[in-house]
Amino acid sequence: MTIIDDVKQKTDIVEVISQYVTLKKSGRNLSAPCPFHSERNPSFFVYPERQSWHCFGACNMGGDVLSFVMKKENMDFGEALRLLAARAGIEIPARVQLDTRKDEKDRIYQINSAAALYFHNLILNSPGAEKARKYLEKRGLNEKTVSDFQLGYALDSWEGLKEHLKKEYTEKEILEAGLLVESDDGKTHDRFRNRLIFTICDNRGRITGFGARVLDDSLPKYVNSPQTLVFDKSGTLYGINLAAQAIRHKNQAVMVEGYMDVITAHQNGITNVVASMGTAVTERQLNDLKKLTKNIVLAMDADTAGEEAMLRCVEYENSLDIELKVVVLPEGEDPDNVIKEGTEKWDQLLNKALPVIDFTSKMIQGMLDMTTSTGKSALVNKMIPYIIIEKDITQQAHYLSKLAVDSGIESKKIEAAINELVKVKKTLQQPRKTLPKPRTNRFDRVLSTAYARPIEEQFLALLLKHPEFKEKSAGVPAEYFENSENREIFVAWQQSADEDALREKLDEILRDYLDTLSSKNILATKVNERYNEYVLRLKEDHLRSLARKGETIKTAGEFPGEKDVELTDSLREIFNIRAKREGGKGDRK
Repeated sequence: MTIIDDVKQKTDIVEVISQYVTLKKSGRNLSAPCPFHSERNPSFFVYPERQSWHCFGACNMGGDVLSFVMKKENMDFGEALRLLAARAGIEIPARVQLDTRKDEKDRIYQINSAAALYFHNLILNSPGAEKARKYLEKRGLNEKTVSDFQLGYALDSWEGLKEHLKKEYTEKEILEAGLLVESDDGKTHDRFRNRLIFTICDNRGRITGFGARVLDDSLPKYVNSPQTLVFDKSGTLYGINLAAQAIRHKNQAVMVEGYMDVITAHQNGITNVVASMGTAVTERQLNDLKKLTKNIVLAMDADTAGEEAMLRCVEYENSLDIELKVVVLPEGEDPDNVIKEGTEKWDQLLNKALPVIDFTSKMIQGMLDMTTSTGKSALVNKMIPYIIIEKDITQQAHYLSKLAVDSGIESKKIEAAINELVKVKKTLQQPRKTLPKPRTNRFDRVLSTAYARPIEEQFLALLLKHPEFKEKSAGVPAEYFENSENREIFVAWQQSADEDALREKLDEILRDYLDTLSSKNILATKVNERYNEYVLRLKEDHLRSLARKGETIKTAGEFPGEKDVELTDSLREIFNIRAKREGGKGDRK
């Protein structure tokens, strides 16, 4: 039994959820208004026998006790597990690390820490860093801020850092940490010279890399650490180690573009601010912020807020299920300047932030002549892709109506254009067919154990041994995994380039579980057939679970009327899946 199983076995989902909502008896189950959205009629149900929950309302999602705590407390898997473990009186033992790659990463963290201390001591004490100290003074930074952010200085020397670190580390190790540059003749020298140093940490406070700025007009203005085992610019958020607590508390994160923007904000008490490292906003960055809050504001300059960037942001908003807003800074301004003029001005600016689609529409209209038919037509053509991406039907209808008003073009014509594009995009999807209402109790009522999900584990084991299925698995919804640990690993696997990257994404407890999955024996033959079989079984189990829950609620007289069709559809899909597995025709009418 794993530590995860132990925690689940000693945790009653009813007791946990009862701390957040008042549950009422509903047959063998319990119901309540959903704690994740506002509603009048209860659509949130808890199933003690299966130790699971499901919202049949706006959320349309469910899971186990871990997924509930993760969603309600905005926690990641490890945090939720530790919270429940402490509640159950279970001590989670320290993990013995045997991973060689992890040892290499730990070595880089150590080297980075030594380098950060070296740079920091120089800016505090070295006569050669006088220019850097005057620069910080001019920017209005105090001693506490310089210390909190571990700001530093790299001397105008080719081997100053190298010689300092070689007392404890090999030249090869320092090179692998990204602190040295190797020339064609094999000689090495310091990467950072005569620059102000920004120390970059991950959310656990480990130093992953450095940014460096010149103090004159030379180019390039900024230099960053190269990609290493612990540093990837596209997945890094500057200041996250100092901002995480405030982001949780305020339930909002603000993403800016520059190091100094973050530093000035924090010094002025605005501590929920992080920076995107000067890169375009990435899905990895937003996904990391999502662990802290779903409410994210992008404070951007006009150059960054282009149409292509906004389209990506809409995609990220939908795929990650976050609330993304955008505000463009006044021309010639940056967060650093705005905040120095007063936090009230900063607050006023954030209050002007618009949902990403509204912002994009306003931005595009500002670039077109909306008094002409050409301009109005261009607006429709440019905005249709954003509306298609929007997965919320209500929001989609809202933006369709708004586009009709803004363009003066009938919504029916816009909708026809959208439907034409959607047809092309959905060529692989089968149309849904309406079936007669089935007799009750047609599905299997035999309950599996409350925790075991062997099919989920078998499928994950197959994916771990056959990464070539990554692209194909993009069509498998994460909701097919009822166990939180399996769902977490599946999502992380889809987002990782290799197993090393996957391990880095996971909590150490999940790494132990990952090792268990990786060690499972998987036959090397007929892997494609096995993959298809597993996906069908996962889908059948998911639909069976939904149907079982829906039927139980309906028997108790509390099933929402509009869900009857969905229950029927679930049963039809189960029949068709069985037919596929047995070689039948399926699609019974």
